[in-house]
Amino acid sequence: MPMPQRVQYPDAIEPLVQFIEETPPEEILDRTLDKLREGVAIRTMLTASALAVTRSTEMPPGHHGGPLHPLAGLYAVTKLIERLEGEQKFVPVLQHVALTNKHINHPAMGPYQLLEYEPQDAGGFAEAKAAWLMAVGRGEWNLADHLFLSLWQTAPAIEVFDLLMSVAITKNWNDDHYFMFPGAMWRAFETGVLDKAYLPLLMRPVVRYVTRSAVLPLNPVPNPMPDIEALIEKHQLLSRIYRQRTGEDETTAIGELGEAIGRVDVYSEIPPLMAEALANGLSLEGAGEALSIGAAGLFLRSLTGNPMDVHLHTSVNLRRYLLRLDGLSIKTKLLLLMTWHTGPEIRSTQNRMEPAPQPDMAAVAALPPRSQEELLDAITESIYHQPPTDWSKVTNLGLMRAVPEVKDTVNLAQQYVQCGYDPEAFIARLAEIVCHDNFTEMHAFKHHQSVVEEFRATRQPWAWMHLVCGAQAAAISFGKNMAIYEQYLELLHAA
Repeated sequence: MPMPQRVQYPDAIEPLVQFIEETPPEEILDRTLDKLREGVAIRTMLTASALAVTRSTEMPPGHHGGPLHPLAGLYAVTKLIERLEGEQKFVPVLQHVALTNKHINHPAMGPYQLLEYEPQDAGGFAEAKAAWLMAVGRGEWNLADHLFLSLWQTAPAIEVFDLLMSVAITKNWNDDHYFMFPGAMWRAFETGVLDKAYLPLLMRPVVRYVTRSAVLPLNPVPNPMPDIEALIEKHQLLSRIYRQRTGEDETTAIGELGEAIGRVDVYSEIPPLMAEALANGLSLEGAGEALSIGAAGLFLRSLTGNPMDVHLHTSVNLRRYLLRLDGLSIKTKLLLLMTWHTGPEIRSTQNRMEPAPQPDMAAVAALPPRSQEELLDAITESIYHQPPTDWSKVTNLGLMRAVPEVKDTVNLAQQYVQCGYDPEAFIARLAEIVCHDNFTEMHAFKHHQSVVEEFRATRQPWAWMHLVCGAQAAAISFGKNMAIYEQYLELLHAA
């Protein structure tokens, strides 16, 4: 038997991948900046970073580390870059490459090599599917990796992805990332962020992650899937013919459902609301929009201070994208709508909630009048001057509460939208602010992209909520760790 070999990439990009893998962490920032200034294309650098983190990092227990967040963040990083000017465009690239290099050099994730595999021939699609599902049931991620490579060769890619999601979505209640990782990667390929030639390869760590057993054996919450399946059966949702696209005729129904979701205090009340709306004829696209409105309402009520608790938006944004895809089964689309609330990082926010609705409109009305530029500057200053975190008192990120000063930012953002000022100027300012972050492993970038897209895809009068959510998240995450940005500024001034 020949010795196994590590995955090899095309000659045109292999040297750049090796550069990211082999450069010492203390040199990666300035040497990457040099390459970008010398003309290496941003898309090429990001692709090399994705290939490096796939080949040279192992996924540790949990969801932090390894290839998960660098790969899941690619779409958001690429879109963020499009909103930046000049060398500011390099900052998200540097953040991505530095995160990849950090993971490669971390003892929990490396040294590691992804080996070349021959697909495991289990027969046709039906046989390979059955074998893969059996491997999933046993948590045999290595065997599942072999088997899944053969699935790409035996059926249309969207059918294979639907199979992957049929497992991923049902594990969402153990960890939001079981759903987020495969969904975000599929989007990166479908939107051209990544070359589809790399799809079977870059989906390998996704398959391995989705296959493994959940790492929360002490999850205090019972599996919600039986109740969700019962709702689907009660309302005969699998036997209905659904309208896919929404229209102006659904505005009242969408608004009522979205606002009802935003008012719940117990998140398990959301699926019955959703099931009833679907049974009454709401379109799939309209149901996704209502869920987005509800997510924004709940985020504005949330008192969480954990800068990584942004899945209320990132998860609903991804679900709305997937709902639009042709080729996903109706069962998958129903579960996309019915399981949003189940992930631990979303579910935990219901323990730290203010009464509905938020923001406090009386506090907003008391603010002095400002021009658009004055208000943008005031929002920026309120974010930049959030109180520093006393890390000696933080024992669990998930229990962090937002400091009262976050509300100052939220109120200013609410005043901005009430004044009818330019949303694009607001988005551009937030884009510059989120570039500072290297604490959240791409979460700040992903949340920013999500609120931008949800603002643009949600009808009035509810669209504005997403922009205010973007300001709230920026205030929570700013200043936690900005080492990469600060090093970049030093390099900029030294140039």
